[in-house]
Amino acid sequence: MTQPETLGRDAVAAIRPDYPEPLWIQVINLINHEIATGVLKPGSRLPPERELCQQLSISRVTLRKALSQLVEDGVLSASHGRGWYVAQAPAPGKDFPNNLESFSETAHRMGLAASSTVLRAETKAATLDEAEELGVAPGTPLFHLERVRLLDDVPIAVDVTRLPASIAPSLEAVDFATASFYEALADAGIEPFRADATIEAREATGAVAEHLGLELGKPVLVMRQVAVDQSERPLFVSTITYAGERYRLRTHFARTR
Repeated sequence: MTQPETLGRDAVAAIRPDYPEPLWIQVINLINHEIATGVLKPGSRLPPERELCQQLSISRVTLRKALSQLVEDGVLSASHGRGWYVAQAPAPGKDFPNNLESFSETAHRMGLAASSTVLRAETKAATLDEAEELGVAPGTPLFHLERVRLLDDVPIAVDVTRLPASIAPSLEAVDFATASFYEALADAGIEPFRADATIEAREATGAVAEHLGLELGKPVLVMRQVAVDQSERPLFVSTITYAGERYRLRTHFARTR
């Protein structure tokens, strides 16, 4: 009989009742992360529901809502009377999943070629606002990376990212026209654990309209992300402005009582 896998030791800390995301969404993100990092392997069986509920301090209703959604997403499979299993292969066809992945990873999964036009890649001292959002002292050297992101040579977004230069000093030597930012971080031993994001609709400014080939004032979607590591240390802040007609966000909502 197949023995169930166990969640990573940091799994309990990853579920935070004080976060704005519903607990069942946090469970989905946690399990996706455990699979992505190899803690839960394809074909492996999850711990029993009672054990998961105790470990994560959640109700069985919350847990089953998360597991059922993961089955619908093709991440898990359910076997009546035997439990929940990690799917043997990743589910195809999701445009933008709930798990954290880079632009390059998304492009590869969709069968598209990712590239960038680098507008800026330099280190400058942090302003007061930049220092506050990254939890560093004003004047701290920050690496600024600004790119137009393309899929199959079609401009999709303008990506502006800032991070403390001390986190990954080698970034200035990377050619981000083709290199993945996430892979460059991984090469420096840095692994983002979670990103808190907000998305809002705006009108394209002159610079954005020029970079994306849009008319001035056309709708764009602006996503701001703050990525942290497992110790909740801010790693980087990104502001990504997508051409509204070329970006589709797929997510789900549930009515809670």
